[in-house]
Amino acid sequence: MGEFCRSTIFFSDQHLCYADILPPSQVRARIEVAVLNFLKALSSNSPSISDLSLISRNSSNSRVSRGLLTGDSSIFLSHSFCTRSLTRENSAKSFIRVWKVMEMCYQILVQEKRVTQRELYYKLLCDSPDYFTSQLQVNRTIQDLVALLRCSRYSLGIMASSRGAIAGRLLLQEPDKEVVDCSTCGSSGYAISGDLELLEKLTMETDARYIIMVEKHAIFQRLAEDRVFNQIPCILITAKGFPDIATRFLLHRMCRMFPNLPVLGLVDWNPAGLAILCTFKFGSIGMGLEAYRYACNVKWIGLRKDDINQLIPEECLVPLKPRDLQIAKSLMSSEILQDSYKEEVAAMVQSGLRAEIEALYCHGYDYLVKFLATKIVQANYL
Repeated sequence: MGEFCRSTIFFSDQHLCYADILPPSQVRARIEVAVLNFLKALSSNSPSISDLSLISRNSSNSRVSRGLLTGDSSIFLSHSFCTRSLTRENSAKSFIRVWKVMEMCYQILVQEKRVTQRELYYKLLCDSPDYFTSQLQVNRTIQDLVALLRCSRYSLGIMASSRGAIAGRLLLQEPDKEVVDCSTCGSSGYAISGDLELLEKLTMETDARYIIMVEKHAIFQRLAEDRVFNQIPCILITAKGFPDIATRFLLHRMCRMFPNLPVLGLVDWNPAGLAILCTFKFGSIGMGLEAYRYACNVKWIGLRKDDINQLIPEECLVPLKPRDLQIAKSLMSSEILQDSYKEEVAAMVQSGLRAEIEALYCHGYDYLVKFLATKIVQANYL
């Protein structure tokens, strides 16, 4: 524990920029060291309130780790630090929020409980209404604490709130439970648990040849109802929009267990759809200390500009929204994005248009399965 005490509050001279998965006792020990260092600074001959030194989560501090023998890439954070200070007006409340969340996490760990970010927000809203007024403040403070203590959110007692579902040629078994055949779960699929520890313990078997990541729940339901996995031996997975941690974690685990199965991403042709695919593929800067635990090598099967030109009638295209243009600007400035993806974004911006997957229904409700089958046979994905 001595090496933890070299910095003003915590181990800011640590060079490994990732978040550990730790047992509760070790997380509590790190919190206790942070508190002791803070009190030590206050009780010294020249008392001071130490700044909190955190790994910076700005895009300028992000890098991409690329596998030498695989196509896997993920975001990680370099060794640049930022601070939360009580003496600076613009960060004083952020400084106090970190300590408030740290205190709450310590209590959760002592009680051997787990809570969602939403549950934590309402508890903090009741206990500290002057400092927490939105869920976003809580989410960012949790990431500050991860960057300070260098342990995962799950290690802090914060579990994922999952929206995801899975269907198709996959047998799942939770410890001491019956085997679940995901091909018999109907159009809604099997609900993915937010308990990452449970997801890590799942026993999985499959005879699938592909995993298809679907952006939207409605498309997932259409494919599951049409039993696409009987025609294309596949597993379907969706986060029903922007990916939650539990869905990303399960997809990452399937990639580890079934490394020969390509993961194909089906998203709308708009900047938001590509951003969702890239979050599955690379992780996110905001969670850069943990991104590698959730990233997997997703290939973009559609929709892409060739699909728009060849298959989508002009009347099915709609104008880009201002939010789309903001996301496009962010994607184009990213050093992570490959050139072929940037060409797609440029085509979206140049046309000023976007297309949803549902536009394929102009060819009939059963066309989506044919679309995927043709793409897979031709290996037409990026």
